[in-house]
Amino acid sequence: MTAGAARDHDRDRAHGHAADLDAPWPRGISRQATMRISDVLRALGQEFPSVSHSKLRFLEEQGLIEPVRTPSGYRQYSQADVERLRFVLTEQRDSYMPLKVIKERLAAMDADPDSAEHPAPRLAANGSPARRRWTAPAVAEAAGVTEEFVQSLAQAGLLPQSGSTFGPSAVEVARIAGALAEFGIEPRHLRTFRTAADRQVTLVDQVVAPLRSQQASAGRGKAASMAGEMGELFTRLHTAWVRQGIEDLG
Repeated sequence: MTAGAARDHDRDRAHGHAADLDAPWPRGISRQATMRISDVLRALGQEFPSVSHSKLRFLEEQGLIEPVRTPSGYRQYSQADVERLRFVLTEQRDSYMPLKVIKERLAAMDADPDSAEHPAPRLAANGSPARRRWTAPAVAEAAGVTEEFVQSLAQAGLLPQSGSTFGPSAVEVARIAGALAEFGIEPRHLRTFRTAADRQVTLVDQVVAPLRSQQASAGRGKAASMAGEMGELFTRLHTAWVRQGIEDLG
């Protein structure tokens, strides 16, 4: 290698290192945009069954993801894009976090991508995705309860079944119900909670139904986002009422 070539090589390496230091979260994940939207849906679909073309486009419109556009106008994504999408969808699903808050947290993560407080990126190849359906023995093992207890939850209508399997939330419900059972609260006592939750879901559905029925992808994506935010508000309201009631007991 000539002296000039060596200097160019060193300069390119230094430039690449600097660019990496300036890269947004997640750092160290490929940013080469080689994935089509169908590839992204395939990568996320098992963990997030409801994710769709319209949902991805809505998140793009909200500035949470910025796929590369080909000269023909097609969107292309990188593995880093997929990780950011996984973070957004997880926060919506597990924490009912509003998109505005998620966007602010992503901005903070971009400003300091090496912070130990940030979640580590998790490529699909590095871990098994969440299970979409659970058998009673699997729910019992994961929740730390007996299979008989799981069946009692199902019989009380607290764990809707499809054939002989349960949905993704079954483990969390069984785990919480198991903890309450230690205080003598049986599955039959929880029916009113389930009924109240179903009524709240119905109310949310009435609000977002006009958006969900729109042909435009943005409308359907906004419907999903609104539903998540309203779910979080209902959860907070319920928590506030229960806490107030407990305080009044003292």
